[in-house]
Amino acid sequence: MVKIREVELGEFPLLLAPMEDVSDPPFRAVCKENGADLMYTEFISSEGLTRNAFKSTHKLDFYEYERPLGIQIFGDKVDVMREAARIADECNPDLVDINYGCPVKNVACKGAGAGLLRDLPKMQQITSEIVKICKRPVTVKTRLGWDDSTKNVIEAAQRLYDVGISALTIHGRTRAQMYKGEADWSLIADVKNLPNFRIPVFGNGDIDSPQKALEYKNRYGVDGLMIGRAAIGYPWIFKEIKSFFRDGTLVPVPDMEERVRTVKKHLEFSIKWKGPITGIFEMRPHYTNYFKGIPDFKPYRLQLVEAKTYEGVCEILDEISNNFLQPA
Repeated sequence: MVKIREVELGEFPLLLAPMEDVSDPPFRAVCKENGADLMYTEFISSEGLTRNAFKSTHKLDFYEYERPLGIQIFGDKVDVMREAARIADECNPDLVDINYGCPVKNVACKGAGAGLLRDLPKMQQITSEIVKICKRPVTVKTRLGWDDSTKNVIEAAQRLYDVGISALTIHGRTRAQMYKGEADWSLIADVKNLPNFRIPVFGNGDIDSPQKALEYKNRYGVDGLMIGRAAIGYPWIFKEIKSFFRDGTLVPVPDMEERVRTVKKHLEFSIKWKGPITGIFEMRPHYTNYFKGIPDFKPYRLQLVEAKTYEGVCEILDEISNNFLQPA
């Protein structure tokens, strides 16, 4: 049984990565239904949270059925991160997660996210302060290093462990790689094998099939896998991996009826959480992902993007379900 302190996650948990503009409550709902064992909020700006900015505080929302769930924060100022962690902790999540891995320019180049891989003492100081004030377990997500010449994740992991984090997730790329090239899991395995490193270590990067999930599970000895981009428009990946782990069975790809059902559920939650106008508008990018690879789908995608009401979207989805029996 993998545990983050008292939080039980099962024998080999599958985690849904925190993804900006993706892993909101509506998306998390369909991932939870399909077997995600631990999920996170979108990463939340510590500056925005401490200023009570709506965009940041809105991301604190979660529902009881989502548990176990972590609230993830990012920032580069010790006092602001401490206060943001206190706010997150008081929302009663299952854990508070710190983002030391975001590679995007306006985060990392301002010293937050993966930028803190260039200042490990400060990373350690921020983490220490957060661990001291949080009642819930504190976890961290990071990368291998800033670039190929500074892969310092082993030192970072030891420093983080020494100040009391309860679990560590490592994306197998440097900040310079962004999301390009192949993820290198060898250093993730090295962290897992550190003497006296007695907390769960989760691997992240390139897990896009049940076969690869099993291969990496066996090869690198991690305690669980975090899945990000492969779940966008395809929340069934969690169910597929678990089936393959259980008995080697490859679950058939979802047929059109299942895709439409899941899109409707995602849409319903989107409207519930964001309201009818924003909920419908912010679902539009998801349609392309849910129906990726379906031949002759473009006309329907355009109709879905143009639809302005829940009933209108459902009418188009029903037509799609009737006209497409199986995905390509």
